[in-house]
Amino acid sequence: MPEVERYSAYDRFAWVYNQHWGDFGERVMPRLQELLLNHLPEAAQILDLCCGTGQLAAALAARGYAVTGIDGSAEMLRYARENAPGATFVLADAREVNMPASCHAVISTFDSLNHLLTLDDLTMAFRCAQVALYDGGWFLFDLNMEPGYQARWRGSFAIVADDHVAAITNRYDAAARMGYFKATLFFPDGDHWQRSDLVLTQRAYRLDEVHAALEAAGFQGIEAFPDGEGTALHAAERLFFRARTLRERHP
Repeated sequence: MPEVERYSAYDRFAWVYNQHWGDFGERVMPRLQELLLNHLPEAAQILDLCCGTGQLAAALAARGYAVTGIDGSAEMLRYARENAPGATFVLADAREVNMPASCHAVISTFDSLNHLLTLDDLTMAFRCAQVALYDGGWFLFDLNMEPGYQARWRGSFAIVADDHVAAITNRYDAAARMGYFKATLFFPDGDHWQRSDLVLTQRAYRLDEVHAALEAAGFQGIEAFPDGEGTALHAAERLFFRARTLRERHP
């Protein structure tokens, strides 16, 4: 599927995401500190895979890390460059990233990798992350797990403001293990309001599938952790996965 079709919905959603969902990285920063940042050297090189609108990249850069963010949505990256001027951003598909081994860590948060809809796609993204890491480098990412879709991906809600309206409907198809996030957006355009409709789709992966994909990509020491206390998320609904790459050479 051409890139413009694959990511056009994310481009249309970027403004609303930046306004209402971009703070996820700061909300889970204590967990990231515990699971990853405490293990990295000062000024470590971090790749933020599927970086969205860059708020996490900004938080990491503010802590002295050298951050490169990658996302497949040009509009998401436009906001990311505004939010994190101290980071570097690259427009690329997570399944096709081609970076030399130059990172101490790769991170991907806020169920970004659930947007990859097949196990082959997920494995491809894992392989790209593995190639980008130094020997001994860390890969940390979170995924929405099926209990999260079952508990939360049902029903509707709306965001109403003077300059925009967003009507959101979530639905989970348990048989297909697919979640559908449907948004109808309205923005003022002169004397009228402009409407935009989009659907974002996610896949629920089983724990054994994630482990197998990480192993196939060359990762070792695979661990899974609950989200942890101090956030609005529930442990059974979201997991953090941590793995390392081990080769014959060192940076």
